[in-house]
Amino acid sequence: MRGNEFAELQAFVCITEQGSFVRAAERLQVSPSALSQTIKGLEARLGVRLFHRTTRRVGMTQAGERLLKRLKPAFAEIESAITDTTELGEQPRGKLRLHTFRVGYQLYLEPLLAAFAETCPEIELDLTLDDHPVDMIESGFDGAIRLGELLEQDMVAIPLGPMLRHCVVASPDYVARYGKPRTPSELHQHRCINWRWPGQIHPYQWEFQRDSGWFRVAVNGPLIVNDLRAMLDAAVNGVGIAFSVEAWATPLIREGRLVTMLEPWCAPFDGFYFCYPRQRHHLAAMRAFIDFLKQHVR
Repeated sequence: MRGNEFAELQAFVCITEQGSFVRAAERLQVSPSALSQTIKGLEARLGVRLFHRTTRRVGMTQAGERLLKRLKPAFAEIESAITDTTELGEQPRGKLRLHTFRVGYQLYLEPLLAAFAETCPEIELDLTLDDHPVDMIESGFDGAIRLGELLEQDMVAIPLGPMLRHCVVASPDYVARYGKPRTPSELHQHRCINWRWPGQIHPYQWEFQRDSGWFRVAVNGPLIVNDLRAMLDAAVNGVGIAFSVEAWATPLIREGRLVTMLEPWCAPFDGFYFCYPRQRHHLAAMRAFIDFLKQHVR
């Protein structure tokens, strides 16, 4: 591939990231007209149109979407190769883009950030806290913290802790006013706080286990949130009953701000892992981060 052809592809990706020719031109430090000519040259070479252009917006054609889907992981790998080459010095350096569920971040990563920054001052962690599982390679992430049941195939996975357990909780005031459900089916008679998994239309159904195996209960109540912390806060404030990871709710339970219920139906499940694509392990920054996790996470 000749240099100008690679520059055309870089310009194409930059436009998709910035959402406009003007912003992309500013990022690439060229004029909008020059950038437009570059894309016209790329489209002429490929024999297809890549963008729908109007006076208000820029949208990709089907050909453009297909090209971007293949280019993003390729460009990420090129960036990783360059980063890996520059990391051959004694001190690991560079940026690690990590995707982490909010609970996993609070339990396993947040307590270690200061120590990691002290141990590896030349490594920059770019963290995305999001409970929506993403395709790491397509999205350009180097690694992720997620539940065992959501691990992708062909990923290296390092357990961060023991199995987890759900718990059903409410404030003492709520229990004094409405009592406790004795079985999961009695939740239908209570005010429950629903949580919607990001990207889903319907709220998450609460999961329980008995001798016959796992089963789900769809609950109803006055509130639906898309943030687990907000659900716990609402429970503390007496809005209703919440369904949480026990390790996250434990401090509030110890303080007496929440009380538990339905304990016999709440069984352990696979916990959090740090996972990453196999080809990312060779990065010096990634090796340093993994070694740090293995040393400090129990």
